[in-house]
Amino acid sequence: MAIADSTVRKQAEDPALPFRSAPHNIEAEQALLGAILVNNEAFYRVSDFLNPEHFFEPIHQKIYQIARDLIRAGKIATPVTLKTFLDATIDIGGLTLGQYLARLAAEATTIINAEDYGHTIYDLSIRRALILVGEDMVNVAFDSAVDSSPRAQIEDAERKLYELAETGRYDGGFQRFAQALTTAVDMAARAYQRDGKLSGIATGLDDLDRMMGGLQPSDLIIVAGRPGMGKTALATNIGYNVARAWRGEVKTDGHSVTVNGGIVGFFSLEMSAEQLATRIIAEQTGIPSNQIRRGAIGEADFERIKDHSIELQHLPLFVDETGGLSVAQLAARARRLKRQRGLDLLIVDYLQLLQGSTKRSSENRVQEITEITTKLKALAKELNVPIMALSQLSRQVESRDDKHPQLSDLRESGSIEQDADVVLFVYREEYYHVMRKPLESDREKFATWLADSDKYHGKAEVIIGKQRHGPTGTVELQFDGTITKFSSLAKVDHLPDRIG
Repeated sequence: MAIADSTVRKQAEDPALPFRSAPHNIEAEQALLGAILVNNEAFYRVSDFLNPEHFFEPIHQKIYQIARDLIRAGKIATPVTLKTFLDATIDIGGLTLGQYLARLAAEATTIINAEDYGHTIYDLSIRRALILVGEDMVNVAFDSAVDSSPRAQIEDAERKLYELAETGRYDGGFQRFAQALTTAVDMAARAYQRDGKLSGIATGLDDLDRMMGGLQPSDLIIVAGRPGMGKTALATNIGYNVARAWRGEVKTDGHSVTVNGGIVGFFSLEMSAEQLATRIIAEQTGIPSNQIRRGAIGEADFERIKDHSIELQHLPLFVDETGGLSVAQLAARARRLKRQRGLDLLIVDYLQLLQGSTKRSSENRVQEITEITTKLKALAKELNVPIMALSQLSRQVESRDDKHPQLSDLRESGSIEQDADVVLFVYREEYYHVMRKPLESDREKFATWLADSDKYHGKAEVIIGKQRHGPTGTVELQFDGTITKFSSLAKVDHLPDRIG
C-alpha cells in the first residue's frame, strides 16, 4: 500500500512525466470526411452507428454534422455547399476553411474503406469514453462525500461501464432476407436436436411445451397469479428442469454453445437463495420443505438430501438474491452473467419488487411498471434469451364468483399486457375450495364439499391468456403442495391397462 501511495504522489508532483493524449486517429477522420464529400453514398455506410460526437477533432464534428443534415435533407454535401454553413475565418493548420475542405476532398480515397474508417473512429470514441469513466472513478474515490459509500460508487461505475458496453456496438440495421432465412433454418435444425423437438427451450412440462413450442428466445413471458397459486413454484420447477437438461458443446473457435436445456439466471427478489435451494431439494427428494427446515427428518431422508445436493451442485443455475434492485442494475448483472458464464433463460421473481431507474418514474407506479416491462422486453431481445417475469394480480379477482384470472386482472395491466409476448396465469381451484369448507354439522353441504375435494385435489391450471406466436388455452398440471412441485398431469386415456 505504501508503494502504491508513493507512486500516486510521484505522478502528481513530477511535471516531467509524459502527457498522454486521448486515443484518436485524425487521418481516419479526414479520410472518412473526404470520402463523404466526394461521394455522399459513403455517409450511408456509417450513418447507422456514427454520430458527430464520435469524432475527436471539433471541426470534424461540425463538418460531419452539417454533411449529415444536408444529405438527410436530400441535398448534396460538397466542399462548396458546406462552406456556407461554417465560419470562414477559421484557421486550420494554416489553411482557410475552404482550402481545408478542398484538401479533404482532393485527398479522399475510395468509399470502399468508408465503413472501416467509421469503425476505427467509433472504437476510439468508446476508448475515450472508457478513460472518462476511469478518471471519474479516481476523482470520486479521492473526493468522496461523507454520505457516499464505496458500494454506491462501484454500482455507479458498473452502470456506466455496462451502458457503454450496450452502446459500444455498430451491428444491426437491415439484413438480406437470405440471411434471415439461414437463421430460421438453423433454428429448425437446433429444434430437431433438442428434447421434444421444440423450437424453444423445453420447460419439462410436456403439455405446456406442446402449446408454446418451448420458451422462445427474446420473448418476455409473464407468469401471473394471486398469492398462494404457486407462481414461484412453477418458475422454480421450470428453471430447475431447464438447468438439469443443459448440455453444452465446444465449437472449433473455443467458445461453448448450448445444445439442449439452458443456463439459468434466477433473480429471487423475495426469497433468499437458501429458501430457493430448500424448495428445489424438497421437489427432488419428495421431503416437504418445512420438515427440512425444522430438521424433522430421519437418517434415510438425510442421505437422500445429501445425494441430491451433490447432483444439484453442478447445475448451471445462478441465483441473485439481492432485494430492491432497479431494472438497470438487473440488466447489468444479466449482461455480466451472459458474458462470464452464458445465459439461456432469465427468471425474475417478481416484477412488482423491481424499481425503475429514474426518480420521476417512482412517483407514478403505473409509469414505473411501464418502464420496467419495456426494459425487460428490450433486454430479452438484446441477450436473445426468454425472460420469465412473475407478476401479482390485483384483488378484483377475489370479488368475482369465477376466480379464473383474466388479462385485465394484471396489476398496472396496460404496459404488462402490451410488452409481454406470453402471459401465463397460474390458477388452483383447490386453494379456493379449501377456503369454502362448510361446517361439518351441515352434513349435506359438507358431503357435497367433500365429494368435490377429490375433483380439485392436486390439480392446477396454467392459462395461456396471451401468446403472440401461438394459441391461447388452458393446460392442466399436477401440483403437490407439500413439496411445491408442478408436473405433467397423467391422463386417464394415457394410463396403462389394468391387469385383472
